[in-house]
Amino acid sequence: MATKGWICVGGVGASAPIVILKRYYSMYGHVERLAEEIKKGAASVEGVEAKLWQVPETLPEEVLAKLSAPAKSDVPVITPADLAEADGFVFGFPTRFGMMAAQFKAFLDATGGLWRAQQLAGKPAGIFYSTGSQGGGQETTALTAITQLVHHGMIFVPIGYTFGAGMFEMEKVKGGSPYGAGTLAGDGSRMPTELELAQAFHQGKYIAGIARKLKAAA
Repeated sequence: MATKGWICVGGVGASAPIVILKRYYSMYGHVERLAEEIKKGAASVEGVEAKLWQVPETLPEEVLAKLSAPAKSDVPVITPADLAEADGFVFGFPTRFGMMAAQFKAFLDATGGLWRAQQLAGKPAGIFYSTGSQGGGQETTALTAITQLVHHGMIFVPIGYTFGAGMFEMEKVKGGSPYGAGTLAGDGSRMPTELELAQAFHQGKYIAGIARKLKAAA
């Protein structure tokens, strides 16, 4: 079984391609749902085409069965070499004790060759995530994941408060933060709300726009 992730590829004219890679790990579908909206947001930027990818699963099939994990989708499985073609990234994963899930970390651990060649340096990258509760790592997951970006020399792109009024909603339970889009899974039955999905769409559109500007200025 492979875990789910996705890559968004686009261009501003044939001579100035923009590639925004958005990969994620999602065992029960919460991060996957956010990723779908981020994909839509990125695709809403003129000249950007969105595609889905997966990162490899590290858990044995028998363990996944005991965890009642759903079957993998048929999207392609990405390799570290694919990252070099991207001009920007949005990485997504569920939280495991305040940090990214081990499956996603394992994939990043395999990018040493890219690090040695500094092939990801200077590229914009964002983060999105899912936690089981409001205090389960909505910000620590992003903070601890930034170390991966730093060592590659990538430029962390938070959404800040660009989502506007949605960032200040106090009547509804919601995930996400200035670091990136997020959702709260609870016992697993709670799926992303309209507000959380809107924030995810915004993040995709926001980072796609920044990637276009950086590419045009290069």
